[in-house]
Amino acid sequence: MATGRGWILRQHSLGFLRSPGPVVTHPSGKNADAMSSSVPGSASAKQSTTLALPLSKVKGMQIRSRHWKSAIKSNSSVNFDSSLWFKMYTSTFPPKRKKWRAKSVEEPTTPLSPPESQERESGYWKKEYILKNIAAIRSDIIQLLKPINTYTGLPLKMDKAIKFSGLRWVIILKDKNGKEHITDQSDISLNETSITISWYSVKWPCLEMLSTLQLCGVTPVLLNKGKVYKNGPWRRSLISEYDLANLSEKANMIGCDPFVQLYRFDQGLLVGLWKKNGIAFIMASLHHHQLIERSTLGTATVKHPEAQDKAILDDVDPEYGMHGYQLHIDLYSSGNTYMCSTFRSLFCTKDYIRNGYLRLSVISYKNNAQHLPLVGNVGLSWRVDAFEGNVKNCFIMDVTVLDYSQKPFWCVSAPVYMILSAKPSVLYQYLGPSYVVKYVDSTGKVHMELVWMEETNEYYVVNLVLYLSTRKVNSWFGTNY
Repeated sequence: MATGRGWILRQHSLGFLRSPGPVVTHPSGKNADAMSSSVPGSASAKQSTTLALPLSKVKGMQIRSRHWKSAIKSNSSVNFDSSLWFKMYTSTFPPKRKKWRAKSVEEPTTPLSPPESQERESGYWKKEYILKNIAAIRSDIIQLLKPINTYTGLPLKMDKAIKFSGLRWVIILKDKNGKEHITDQSDISLNETSITISWYSVKWPCLEMLSTLQLCGVTPVLLNKGKVYKNGPWRRSLISEYDLANLSEKANMIGCDPFVQLYRFDQGLLVGLWKKNGIAFIMASLHHHQLIERSTLGTATVKHPEAQDKAILDDVDPEYGMHGYQLHIDLYSSGNTYMCSTFRSLFCTKDYIRNGYLRLSVISYKNNAQHLPLVGNVGLSWRVDAFEGNVKNCFIMDVTVLDYSQKPFWCVSAPVYMILSAKPSVLYQYLGPSYVVKYVDSTGKVHMELVWMEETNEYYVVNLVLYLSTRKVNSWFGTNY
């Protein structure tokens, strides 16, 4: 029996004999208490940093033994208390039991006592505990992201994954003196293919003094079945960064109301400025495609690179990469959906490959059955602590294009606006004014035309065309269009 116990203890220690974890650093400064740490997106990353845990944070975790309780009470600092962190590690991550084998009794073994297992450098078990905890959380999140929505090609349980991970989003405003102003999310709206996040405050720093804006995802280092420990350490992942110097020149104003003007940046960022000067609110729309990866796997200074899925090459189909596309489009604002539709079997012929784009017709002028109305009063809603408003003819547009194998090919979530067209409608059944919505990025373009119907007080989409970059298509399918 002594041999058997020694074998069990030896198996128990196998999971501990790994290389040391990340370097532990302590935050400094007023704003470094909750969100100033950074850890690379993988538990096996070569270098990372994480906040040290004060005693008050450890008390919030489950304490399963009397010895553990007394250990916490008797230590003024647990940052390098190997005994305590070793007990936390073994309690949270017990060794996997294996079936008994006859040869195990014959093998000479040396029992491994707990004191011997703790003979590590200072901070070793703390690092091991944190890395193992991060890996376990990510494993659970991956399972939540596996079910896929057949209409959108995106994870079906994105809302549960966000809640389970404790993921939040912050903006970091840096002034010209290098000082950081961190603001946590004020509101969040989960849509079918994206999320909309808002930040508002009565104490924004002076706009003229700001140099950059960073959008980051932050996640708690320690979680217990989806429960976030209050005031615990957090990790930061950079999503995007913007230059705020000469904002009116670098951003596009898409609309206004009596109180605010809306300025749109790339990648779905919207800044609302009071007409009397100063920031009113900041809003961001983030598409669900690789949202968890972008928000958790980067560092405080480096964005997580987008994974490039490549389609299987096909030497038989002469029009490979030109057909089989699917579009899911949402037009909405603050929970109000104006249009939500899916279009399948979109294609392009070689005659319509022009100026570096494949042209995919989605809604045609000539087909009245394809024309769709926008439901409700179209406008982009906003709110702050004391005010709220609605900027007419603006909304958020989500575009999700899937290839023939149902993989996301092009994903967009961005604020857009309707421009009054100088050309009147050529359709006799639509006699109202015409409007145009345009969106362009490196992957493609969206061109939408609408007509206002006075009789029903509705906008009708009478023309919708997608343009896909031949450079993107050739890179994706290995073609040469």
